[in-house]
Amino acid sequence: MSSPSLTVTVWAGSWLSGHAAADDVIDALHEWAPMHLVAAHTEDAAAAAGLSGTRPVNGAAVLLTTIRRADPAGGSGIRLVLPAAGDVHGLPAGTEFAAAALTAREGVLVGAPGTPGIGLVPTVEGPDVLRWTVFALPILPEPPAPPGLGEAEFTMREAVRDAASTLTEIHTVDSNGRRTDPRAAIAEKVAEYAQHRYPEALPPRAVRILESADQVAAILTVAVAGEGLQAGSASAAAAREDALRPLWAAVRVARLGAVTATLGALDRRRPATGN
Repeated sequence: MSSPSLTVTVWAGSWLSGHAAADDVIDALHEWAPMHLVAAHTEDAAAAAGLSGTRPVNGAAVLLTTIRRADPAGGSGIRLVLPAAGDVHGLPAGTEFAAAALTAREGVLVGAPGTPGIGLVPTVEGPDVLRWTVFALPILPEPPAPPGLGEAEFTMREAVRDAASTLTEIHTVDSNGRRTDPRAAIAEKVAEYAQHRYPEALPPRAVRILESADQVAAILTVAVAGEGLQAGSASAAAAREDALRPLWAAVRVARLGAVTATLGALDRRRPATGN
């Protein structure tokens, strides 16, 4: 699992659609930090979220209550956003949520498109504390059309190959000027992602795509700044940046596509007994 926002989206979506228990969601959140603070950005956000004010409230359970209040349909109105500079698809334009999500490079929208809703943005406040800021949104935008799972899986296969090739071709040196092998750093990053588990109800194909995206992201992270690696020249640094930019975009698209398809599948398979 690559981010707290992805964890919230897939686990809360599974819970609201009747495929996971609330305790499972809380356990998944605690893998990121033992303490979760929920704080409304404004009084309007507090009212929309059912909070008593803008002072931070401790508890992952409070976050779940906030999400349930904003998504009475039960899982069909929660979606992940992974914005980056030059790629702000899915964000409600001109909002403080959009600015915060772009800074964090992640966020969650909750509510039905075309209606008022909320946005959630996580920030790390220390080694043991994750703060979720709640933003009130007057109108939630229509989500961009995601790729199908087949397209996303093909894209990730190509991206794994291209990312590995790019890292091999770019000369990297350590602080002592010696050539280095980045494979250990990549394996460490992949293991870090793997610490955060997916709900059992997720389709295996979606999990494969997400895990492939994590592998590509690990390669790209090491290529940019992992374990003291650096480009051997200014031209190599520029070439690396140009080569990695479309690969990062492919990772974001694949993650969003897999999560969107997963939530749709879980909603269609909603248990008859409800949550």
